[in-house]
Amino acid sequence: MSPPVSFHRLAEQELNDAVSYYHLERPGLGEAFLQEIRRSVQSIVDHPEAGLDLLGGVRRRLARRFPYAVLYSVKPGEIRVLAVMHLKRRPQYWVGRE
Repeated sequence: MSPPVSFHRLAEQELNDAVSYYHLERPGLGEAFLQEIRRSVQSIVDHPEAGLDLLGGVRRRLARRFPYAVLYSVKPGEIRVLAVMHLKRRPQYWVGRE
């Protein structure tokens, strides 16, 4: 059975903001971004220890096609998404999220 996935409230906001941005850039692009993040999260669920270990147990899974990564931690019985991070902006802004 797969562990449940929860999103930090700021990670959820980052995801929603990016979807909105891409939707405004080109119709359908926001949905493509959302699908890519869903694919990344499913990959994390399937292989939680595969992401690059960044700092203090926080791992990173890169998105394809978009300059984003999903930052997450593996907790007992849960995967916690801490950030949906643009790779070219403020690289350590997420430090301190749980």
